[in-house]
Amino acid sequence: MTRDALDTQGIDALSRQLPEWQLDDDRSGIRREITFTDFNAAFGFMTRVALKAEAMSHHPEWFNVYNKVQIRLSSHDAAGLSKRDVELARFIDALL
Repeated sequence: MTRDALDTQGIDALSRQLPEWQLDDDRSGIRREITFTDFNAAFGFMTRVALKAEAMSHHPEWFNVYNKVQIRLSSHDAAGLSKRDVELARFIDALL
């Protein structure tokens, strides 16, 4: 496990820190679905997130159909959630 893995207390605090995100049932990741006006807006958003994710070397799991983007964040090397997931989620929220 990495040094930035969230402990139980850190995971419990996520609902207050990131109210738009839902915790996976097994508490190993967080999810969010975002609806945009059209595909162009959704793709532009994904591009901005991709640039940040690449700079962090921390990549989301995501799915896009037309104007909807579903995102899941989890850290494989932490076997669950990490501070990097929180940082990327905050970046995503700030874009909206």
